[in-house]
Amino acid sequence: MERLPGFRDFYPDPVPSGDALAWSASLRDYIHRTWRRVARRYGFVEYDGPPLEPLELYKIKSGEEIVQQLYHFVDKGEREVALRPEMTPTLARMVAAQARQYKKPLKWFAIPQLFRYERQQKGRLREHFQFNADIVGEADPAADAEVIALLVDTLRAFGFGPADVVVRVSSRQAWQEFYRQQVPASAADPAREYAFYQAIDKLERVPREETERKLAELGISWDKVEAFLRTSPPTAELHAVMENLRTRGLDGFVAIDYRVIRGLAYYTGIVFEAFDRQGQFRAIAGGGRYDHLIRLISGGRVDLPALGFGMGDVVLAELIRARGLAPAAPARVQVFCLVEDASLQAPTVRLVQQLRDADLEVDHPLGPEKPDKQFKRARDAGVRFVVQLVRDESGTVRAQVRDLQTRATWTCAESEVLARLREAMTRPLELGSGEGSS
Repeated sequence: MERLPGFRDFYPDPVPSGDALAWSASLRDYIHRTWRRVARRYGFVEYDGPPLEPLELYKIKSGEEIVQQLYHFVDKGEREVALRPEMTPTLARMVAAQARQYKKPLKWFAIPQLFRYERQQKGRLREHFQFNADIVGEADPAADAEVIALLVDTLRAFGFGPADVVVRVSSRQAWQEFYRQQVPASAADPAREYAFYQAIDKLERVPREETERKLAELGISWDKVEAFLRTSPPTAELHAVMENLRTRGLDGFVAIDYRVIRGLAYYTGIVFEAFDRQGQFRAIAGGGRYDHLIRLISGGRVDLPALGFGMGDVVLAELIRARGLAPAAPARVQVFCLVEDASLQAPTVRLVQQLRDADLEVDHPLGPEKPDKQFKRARDAGVRFVVQLVRDESGTVRAQVRDLQTRATWTCAESEVLARLREAMTRPLELGSGEGSS
């Protein structure tokens, strides 16, 4: 049975080689834990929503053209539904439904799995996990700075410095003003304005001649666009955001760059994207202010300013691996209990359960196995401690414990194993050998 195109399998380490869509489950866990840790440090709280939503939710936000990019179908209740391709519409729906239940501003984050039925390419699959962080109910540029700072600190938490990554910040409002200066009010057309934003958004991804042609069709001169990119000063909002980030000491990660515009129609203010400095990968993250979306989703009942960003795990993981920042695979268990004497199987299982009840990660052989095979399995699992119950000459059952990191060994009563393990875990590691008994 073949895996569906564009979807990944997440394997325990070591990940099978030769399969680009066989990914590390431990790297995924590391990314998710880091996202959660940094978000909570900023006072964000986690939310989630259903992976299946009404198709209309996405058409309201993005128009009919979005349908071709979705996994969508008619369910048994004759409803048109779709697997979520993004999280912001769900957030807008949830906030619109329960806005009165929460004090503003809201600082919410989520780590959804998202699905898009589109062509696979480097850094883009048909599913991915994404870190979404949003602030709802605050219009001050300080909220924009807070969200960008969260993005920067998230990248820092993975080990990236200002020489590795940059967040390019721009203003959708500045581009709106530019467009309206070029196009007479009598010729205003939302579809043509959106086509202009799409052309600017693709400046770095399509040949210049193609961009010039599209702009000419819209009645806009390439020379004027080029002059705007080269000479336009920061807007007041951009200046405020940059000063805020400079105060935090994060300005080395951020640059004003009007080439960033974000092609999505719902952005209304400051927009930004994060890239690797070497330009080897697609955008790591992107976002901005979308002050009208909640009003649109709610049919005008709720009107709250909002902003946020999304950071997918595909490009991020590729960059982490390329820069050698992936952590070593964690040990699967802390303790392995050997069974050499079959008559001690039952007390060993009892000891395993006691250690697990104390929140230790413990494994043991499930059936008869040669001692050397058991010990090899323990080493392969990355355990630190190997415990074995033995009978001494008097018939008393004792526990022999080996610390594979320090190479120390000791013998103790079965009832003392947990306390001795906890004591060893709290001591600084000092390599050496030694024996003790009690």
